[in-house]
Amino acid sequence: MEDLLAARLQMALSLGFHIVFACIGIAMPVFMAFSEWRWLRTGRQAYLDVAKAWSKGVAIFFAVGAVSGTVLSFELGLLFPEFMKHAGPIIGMPFSWEGTAFFVEAIALGVFLYGWKKLNKWVHWISGIVVGISGIMSGIFVVAANSWMNSPTGFVWKDGKATEIDPVAAMFNDAWFSQALHMTLAAFVATAFAVAGVHAFLLIKNRKIEFHKTALKIALSFGAVAAILQPLSGDISAKDVAKRQPAKLAALEAHYKTSTHAGFVFGGIPNNKTEQVDYAIHVPGLLSYLAHGDFNAEVIGLDKFPKEERPPVVITHVAFQIMILSGCLLALAGLLFIIFSTRWKNILSKKWWLVFIAWLTPIGFIAVEAGWTVTETGRQPWIIYGVMKTKDAVSTMPGLQYSFYSIMAVYVLLTIIIIWLMRKHIARLQTDYPSAKIETE
Repeated sequence: MEDLLAARLQMALSLGFHIVFACIGIAMPVFMAFSEWRWLRTGRQAYLDVAKAWSKGVAIFFAVGAVSGTVLSFELGLLFPEFMKHAGPIIGMPFSWEGTAFFVEAIALGVFLYGWKKLNKWVHWISGIVVGISGIMSGIFVVAANSWMNSPTGFVWKDGKATEIDPVAAMFNDAWFSQALHMTLAAFVATAFAVAGVHAFLLIKNRKIEFHKTALKIALSFGAVAAILQPLSGDISAKDVAKRQPAKLAALEAHYKTSTHAGFVFGGIPNNKTEQVDYAIHVPGLLSYLAHGDFNAEVIGLDKFPKEERPPVVITHVAFQIMILSGCLLALAGLLFIIFSTRWKNILSKKWWLVFIAWLTPIGFIAVEAGWTVTETGRQPWIIYGVMKTKDAVSTMPGLQYSFYSIMAVYVLLTIIIIWLMRKHIARLQTDYPSAKIETE
């Protein structure tokens, strides 16, 4: 295994593992605080039980996320030292702010976990709000650093060095808002439907347990709104990418030829030899509209870029299609939930609906993984778009493949530990929380 491939695989593995916990860290504290707020307003035991149970889950995922996030921060310097040599002074600010948000989140989470019955109820709830806000801000700061890699600004590149550095301009680059919005909504969608799926599965066994009914309703309420908003943020992102990274847009749509009235491609397998997409459905003019708001606008194709500067088309296109399909499925589920909640509430307790939601448990995170694949592979061969190529940033340290295998073993072990801890936590619900064992009609 060559060093560049080993380094990229290790970063992909680490990011793919950590992004799950980052999403949970963004969204789950908000659900937790919302449930406590509902308890404070209504006095219903189920809301209190759900808030407490979710807070323990947050603590488990927070601990593992801290470990995997720390690994990622070290890997940037170890695997891509040339990148950090130049990028460190430019994007150090969002990383520093992310660290601050992380510490605030950790302190507030500690207060929330151990402050039950020790603090005023509303003060305790405010600590949960702080956990939620700092979790969201932490994610936004990290995405700001990543967006800079896609839209590098805040410096002048001269003689192979960055000069006239402006960290504020770098942080608030042209891509940060669209990426931060899309990622934050994605975190809420993925986490909400994963949580809803778990509680739906447990409800299938007994549809009268108030605890799971309450948890399911909260999770789907957040998930439905976020899933319906996500295509709108996707449209913002698509127009932004079309302007700043036309090669990425061409790769994710396998758009080989520059053309007007360009068609949107659904499905299919790109063929780089024939420069066609086999087995695909084409919708004329739709890509032009999504990219530029005009059905007849010209969309730049891969033919405008040298072959050595084209992103990996097959991986990028397939990942994009998976993301789109997953997002549409979750948006449909969210829309159905809203309709059923307002018109036919009895459907929400039907077995077929609970089975449907249970099957959606992993779909949100599949979409997140596919979306990050699009973001990262679509930028290739650049690590800093248009400035530095990935091959020029990779470490020359020998034996990078062994580091990859070691990290893989660590993440497998962490996954086993998480599954074991969460199974124990779920098994104790009926003994620890009154509403998890009280059946109501």
